[in-house]
Amino acid sequence: MHLLEEDQGRCVRADIISTVEFNSSGELLATGDKGGRVVVFQREQESKNQPHRRGEYNVYSTFQSHEPEFDYLKSLEIEEKINKIRWLPQQNAAYFLLSTNDKTVKLWKISERDKRPEGYNLKDEDGRIRDPTTITALRVPVLRPMDLMVEATPRRVFSNAHTYHINSISVNSDYETYMSTDDLRINLWNLEITNRSFNIVDIKPSNMEELTEVITAAEFHPNHCNTFVYSSSKGSIRLCDMRAAALCDNHSKFFEEPEDPSNRSFFSEIISSISDVKFSHSGRYLMTRDYLTVKVWDLNMENKPLETYQVHDYLRSKLCSLYENDCIFDKFECVWNGTDSVLMTGSYNNFFRMFDRNTKRDVTLEASRENSKPRAILKPRKVCVGGKRRKDEISVDSLDFSKKILHTAWHPSENIIAVAATNNLYIFQDKVN
Repeated sequence: MHLLEEDQGRCVRADIISTVEFNSSGELLATGDKGGRVVVFQREQESKNQPHRRGEYNVYSTFQSHEPEFDYLKSLEIEEKINKIRWLPQQNAAYFLLSTNDKTVKLWKISERDKRPEGYNLKDEDGRIRDPTTITALRVPVLRPMDLMVEATPRRVFSNAHTYHINSISVNSDYETYMSTDDLRINLWNLEITNRSFNIVDIKPSNMEELTEVITAAEFHPNHCNTFVYSSSKGSIRLCDMRAAALCDNHSKFFEEPEDPSNRSFFSEIISSISDVKFSHSGRYLMTRDYLTVKVWDLNMENKPLETYQVHDYLRSKLCSLYENDCIFDKFECVWNGTDSVLMTGSYNNFFRMFDRNTKRDVTLEASRENSKPRAILKPRKVCVGGKRRKDEISVDSLDFSKKILHTAWHPSENIIAVAATNNLYIFQDKVN
C-alpha cells in the first residue's frame, strides 16, 4: 500500500477529524472535524504524461458546516463537531451531502461554476444598482468564462427533532428519505421536508431511572428501503421492518451472542457495547464493532455471529487502565471493502487492522508520518505481550493510547482507503507497478 497524501497541521482540537466518507463513485472523499468544517477531496484525473498520478486526492472544497450554538432553554452548549457525513447518490453535475453535529442535520450542495454573467441592464459589473437615468440602451446579458469556483451552499436544515445527541445518519435506498439516530430515538425524514420528521424507534423508558441501554448506531439496508438495523450499548442488534408498523418498537430480528460466563468481568458490559454497525454491500451480512472484536452476522442467523475477529485481544489485561483513562469508551468504526471480502477497523498507536474473510489472514498496519513518504510501502506491525520482544515488534506496554484510529473509509470499488489519525488524513492505495 502506498501513502498518497497527508494533511499536515498542528494538532489543535478543532482540527481533529471526526468522520471520513467516500461518495458512491469514490471520486470524492469528505472529512468532517471537531471545528465544524467539512473538507472535500477530489481524485485527480489520469493524464498521459503522468499516468501514476491517477488516484491522488487533492482539496476540492472546504466549508464551515456547523457553528457552535447555545440551547438557552436547557443551558447547554451545542458543539460544532461533525459527527457523521453521508453522500447522496449523484443525480446531476452537482454533489449533495448530509452532515450532522449533535442536534442539527444539514443538506449541502457542492457545485462548480466556471462562467459569469455580464452585461446586466440594471446593475453594473460589481453588482451595484445603476442609476436608471443613465441607462440609455438595452443590453443582452452574456456568460463569460471565469476561473473555476467550487461553491458549497446549504440547501436544507433539519433541526429541533432530537433531545439527545445524534450519533448516526443513514440515507435510504429510495433516495427520498433518511434517518437520524440519537441515544434513545430514531427519526425518519423526507429530504425535501425540514419541519417534520417521523419517530420510528423510541426506546425511552417512562421513568429515566429505569434506563438500561442506549442506541449506538443505525443504518438502512442497501437495497430494501423498508429495512433498517440499529445496535445498542448492550451488544445487541435489532433488525426492523417499517412495513410492520409505523413505530418499529418491535423488531423483526434480534442478533445477540450469549456471553461466555467464564469471561465475565467488571468490564464485560462496557466492552460488549457495539460502537458501529454496517450492512455489507450485498445486503446479506452485518458487521458490528465492539471494543475488542469485529463480528460478521448472517441476516438469516440470529443466535451467533458467522465470524468473529479479534482486533486487539492483547488489551484484555489492560482494561483497568483503559477504564481509568476513559479509552474503554472509544467508539471505533468498521468498514467493508467493495466486494465484502475484507474488513477494516482501527486500533491504538495509529494502528489499523484488516481481516480477509476468504483466506482468514489478518494484518496490522500503521498510519504515521515516519512511513508516509509518497509511494512508501507499509510494513505489517506486530504487538508482543510479555516475554522476549523481537526487533520489529512493539511491546503492549509502549502503545500510545492517545493515538487512535476511530474513523476509516474504503473506496467503493478500488483498493484505496482513507484513515483518519487525529488531525492527519492518510490515503493508501494498492501497489501499482
